[in-house]
Order: sequence, then structure tokens, then C-alpha cells
Amino acid sequence: MTAPTATVVVVAAGRGERFGDVAKVLAPANGQPLLLWSLRAAESAACVDAIVVVAGPHTVQPIADLLAAHAWRVAVSVVDGGETRRQSVANGIAAVPGDSEIILVHDAARPLVTPELFERCTLAAWEYGAAIVAAPVTDTLKHVEHGTVHHTVVRDKLWGAQTPQGFRRSTIVSAIERTAHLPQPFTDEASLLEALGDPVAIVEGDAGNLKVTHREDLDAADALLKLRYPEREGAMAMQTAKRYPRTGIGYDVHRFADNRSLVLGGVAIPHERGLAGHSDADVLLHAIADALLGAASLGDIGRHFPPGDPRWKDADSRTLVRSAVEMVRQAGWSPVNIDATVIAEAPKVNPHAAAMRLEIREATGLPIEAISIKATTNEGLGFVGREEGIAAFAVATIIPDETDA
Repeated sequence: MTAPTATVVVVAAGRGERFGDVAKVLAPANGQPLLLWSLRAAESAACVDAIVVVAGPHTVQPIADLLAAHAWRVAVSVVDGGETRRQSVANGIAAVPGDSEIILVHDAARPLVTPELFERCTLAAWEYGAAIVAAPVTDTLKHVEHGTVHHTVVRDKLWGAQTPQGFRRSTIVSAIERTAHLPQPFTDEASLLEALGDPVAIVEGDAGNLKVTHREDLDAADALLKLRYPEREGAMAMQTAKRYPRTGIGYDVHRFADNRSLVLGGVAIPHERGLAGHSDADVLLHAIADALLGAASLGDIGRHFPPGDPRWKDADSRTLVRSAVEMVRQAGWSPVNIDATVIAEAPKVNPHAAAMRLEIREATGLPIEAISIKATTNEGLGFVGREEGIAAFAVATIIPDETDA
């Protein structure tokens, strides 16, 4: 099964009046606003390909400024919230890109969420339609009336709801529509499904995924974040991984096919057969695109340019490489070197290597001396040796963008 992709709707529209002049979601913990910790955890989850932040009228501009000051691996946007949580979440869901299969709703005031929780919640939502992160209640609970204990609540089946809460897109959209007439307030999105009698699966969370509600919660979050990042407090906490160059590796293979043109490195090469594929099947450029994306931890071309998408039918793979470079740059990196090898028994690749380097230079913006194309055979071994197809390896090096360092 293909792994589902998700958009995270981060709810940051509450007033947080206990925090005075500073909006709660922008209050600092370990040198970073609470909201930023949640956003970085979300974008680090492999399943997440977009984030929608729902802001209140008092925070929309500061949040927009915060987002503009940082580079992001995924698309991040801001929308206005509503008078209630239900309205704010509905506004965020309405702004989710059309190709997202799963919608995760997360409270901006939970800065200690981990990428793993987003990934586990996505998979559970995909399987069951709706799932929430929750933790078993450990405190002894008392039912109180008129200031005195009435009875002790049996806690065996009690769980404390957290976020993220995940849903198939159709499930949560339908739940919002079907509960619109209900007058009672809903404190979380799972409550909508519960009111309709629909099942909601549990993804076990942990006590560390706390919600900052009171000032003392902020102190606890600050301390826990400092424990999690003991050697890199403050504003550098999330930038440490971007101090040094990164290297990514890409590999691709395509089988030969009749009645297809052979394109390698953006160059049409005379040969009796081309390569089979949804796009132009340029195995070399696909390996290069994968190497670039991998270096920036952006997934692979199958995720960004799925083979079943009609937009990429017979597409020129130079377009894919340009898009990969743009994604790398948007994530705050600059490509500096590409080294690639084509493995083929036939045709001969080396006579075309110079032309390929020129095409790759145009697609990546790299200087020609930073692009290396080599070729070898498989000595008659394996599917390449039997001339059933062509394979390619590529290595790409990227460095932090100076404007984002």
C-alpha cells in the first residue's frame, strides 16, 4: 500500500489570555515560540506535505512574519480562525490542498509533539477513518459537587485526549457538515465523530505531549525542551542540522520498451529502443532528482511526482529536476555538486556526456564544473548486462543557503 500523505491543520487562534500581552502560541520556550516547535515537528514527519496554520485576528500578522522568517520543507500557509474552535478548524480544513488524503489537527500549544506521533496518527486515520493521540489517565479522579468529593471515578477505561487528531478527508468534512446544527460546544474534533456515533481509534501518546494552558505549563515545556535539546538551547536549536553540507544518493532503473525515444540526461540518444515509464523515463535525471531531494530530507520523486498523476504523463524530466531544485532551495539549501553514473551495455553514453552536463547545468543552475557524468557497463551481468534496461546512480551535495543560515 502506498503511504498516505497528510496536511496538518495547526490551531493557533485562541487568545491565551492568561499570558498577558504575548499571545500564548508565540510565548518562548527554549528560545523559540511554542508554535514554531509544533511546526518543526510536523514538517519533520515524512507523511506531511503541507501545513495550514489557523490564526486569530490578534496573531495573524505576527504568525505570518514568523513563517516568512524561516525556510520550510513543505508548503505552509495561514488562514483566519473563527469565533469557536469548530469554526477555526473548519476554516483550516477548507484551506487544505486537494490532494491531501489525511487531515491532522494539532494544537499549537503542544510544542513537545514528535514527528513519530504525526506519522502513527496518519497511518491509523488511514486505516480506521479517524484516530486520536491519547494517553491513559494515571491520576486518581474525584467527582466533586459543591466543593466536596462526591465519589471516586473509576479510571480503568479513561484516556486523556491529545493532539494530533487524524481523519480521512471525507470523514472529517462529513462530520463537520453533519454536526453543524448541533448547539453544544465541541472541545476537540473527535467529539464530532462521537456525537454521530462513528468510531475513533486510539494512538497511544505520552505524558510528555503536554498542552500549555497555564504559565506553569510554559515553564514545564521550557524545561522539557531544554532536556530534549541540551546542547543547543535558544534560537540555534533548530538550525544546528543546517550548519554543515549534506549529501543525498539517488538510484533509478527503467526497462527498455519498443516505440519509445531514448532520453538520458535531457539528451535524445539514437537507439532502437527507449525506456518505459510514465514520464519520458529519463533514468539519469530521475536519479539526480532523487539525490537532490534526499539530501534535503524531502522524500523521493515518487512522492512529489507520482507515476499515476496525469500531469506527469510523458513529462520532460528536466522539469522534475527544476522542481526538485526549487524545493531544495525553498527548504533553505543550495545545490553545489552532482556526480552521476549511468550503467548500460548499450548505447554508448560517454559520447553524449558533455551534452548531458549542459542540460543538467540548465536545469539545476550549477556551474558545469560541478556536474560529473560517468558511464559503465555491467559486464554482461544481471538485467543491465542482458540489455533489458538502464540504471543510474547519482550523488548530490547541498549546503545551507546563506540567507537562511
